[in-house]
Amino acid sequence: MTLVHPLFASFGGAIEFIFTPQTSNVTGGKTVGGIDQVIELTINQLEVTVLALALAIVIALPAGLFFGHRGKGELIAIGLGNTGRAIPELGLIALMAAVIGVGLFNLTIALAILGIPPILTNTFVGVREVDRATVAAARGMGMSELEIARKVELPMAVTSVFTGIRTAAIGIVATATIAPLAGVATLGEFILGENVYGTNGVLAGAIMVALLALAIEFSLAGLQRLLTSKGLRLQTT
Repeated sequence: MTLVHPLFASFGGAIEFIFTPQTSNVTGGKTVGGIDQVIELTINQLEVTVLALALAIVIALPAGLFFGHRGKGELIAIGLGNTGRAIPELGLIALMAAVIGVGLFNLTIALAILGIPPILTNTFVGVREVDRATVAAARGMGMSELEIARKVELPMAVTSVFTGIRTAAIGIVATATIAPLAGVATLGEFILGENVYGTNGVLAGAIMVALLALAIEFSLAGLQRLLTSKGLRLQTT
């Protein structure tokens, strides 16, 4: 007689839930789970994450680059980063839902707010750490301030910038699991709906969120390597 540890039994049930639709008594005998529903909710979560991350980058990256280049606004950049870590995600989404309603657009704004602080802070710090002699040399060659920020400081700060982006991405994709509370169906449907999907559904949702987070992390790490100059890569090895 082979004894199966409950942990492995639960994991096996979650994997089965991902690939095979199952009957739920709560839904009146209708099937739940299965690869079609899992893929649909995974795509929804990825869409929310990408939109929110893109909005956070559009806002935070230029601001961090501007403040870092000017050497001013340290209290804003660092203070906002510290404040952002203290914001309760559920509270922010609840506030957004109460003030401007539910839906993808409002959820995207709420998640972007959570992603702005690490990007802004890391961009500012990365730009400030660029060798000032290099910046002075670029200025002496006749580069404009915009050219210095875009062609010198930003490329040399890419590692720090991407650290902020990757931190923001993981935070956003994890927080997107509570998106169903704002009227947007994501993998959080499984995690928050144990009464409908059972413990197998909860674990299946957690597994898919973890896999999605890993996929985003590896993708951004690859993009970071692609955008990092060969000289900077050699310095870090």
